[in-house]
Amino acid sequence: MSDRLLPLARLGSADVLPLVGILCDIDDTLTHRGRLVPAAFSALAALRKSGLVVIPVTGRPAGWCDLIARQWPVAGVVGENGGLWFWMEATGPETERLRRGFWQSSEERERNRGALDGVAEQILAAVPGSALASDQKYRELDLAVDFCEDVPALPRSAVDAIVEAFSGVGATCKVSSIHVNGWFGDFDKLAGFERLVAQLALPADPSRWAFVGDSANDAPMFSHFPLSVGVANVDQFLDRIPVWPRFRCQEQGGYGFAAFAERVLELRAASGGWDRPG
Repeated sequence: MSDRLLPLARLGSADVLPLVGILCDIDDTLTHRGRLVPAAFSALAALRKSGLVVIPVTGRPAGWCDLIARQWPVAGVVGENGGLWFWMEATGPETERLRRGFWQSSEERERNRGALDGVAEQILAAVPGSALASDQKYRELDLAVDFCEDVPALPRSAVDAIVEAFSGVGATCKVSSIHVNGWFGDFDKLAGFERLVAQLALPADPSRWAFVGDSANDAPMFSHFPLSVGVANVDQFLDRIPVWPRFRCQEQGGYGFAAFAERVLELRAASGGWDRPG
């Protein structure tokens, strides 16, 4: 199926010159086999140094996003599939403080947490071998059910059963490369991105951004951004993605992201710059 996706060699200057920034998933997009790829992390720093804004958009929890916003070479981070967004705000010439935004109030998050706890009991009882994600205790808005990160990989039928359980109680759910995430609310990765860029006073115009991802929970981003890229392991989720990414990296995970970043930087260097937003 992947022969319908364009190779990175087809990416041209006209694609990258309008960009103000790069958006990316984390798990199996910046990582490979569960580890952050050093070349991918270096690519984040190189992209930022070149003048591009870098924003991870992930299903990972608030606890992770606190660290990422503080310590990674990024302008901010969208977490829990769009339910929250964290960024560092300058408070002086050499000082910053962490700012946090949430799709739901603290009262609504608390109410939903009680309902999600009940859903968790149902899923774990109905789907043998499933487990709550090890990072569940750091989450504010969603429930993450592990099907292959810290448990033996479950079959596709088990993943579908988890999805059906969420849908059966009216929850939104998305399948990542490692978890099924479910929540009560109408947010997704794209909605979280739009909230964060408004806080950062950056353009939300999709032509000014590229997105790199790998799995079904990236579907809203693949369909929204004209410059969308899948790392090679996106192939296993193409049947769950209604609108495919435009380009495909030959390499998997963080190695694919690093190759994409290198291509972008090469094209920009050859052109002598890019069109800054007005």
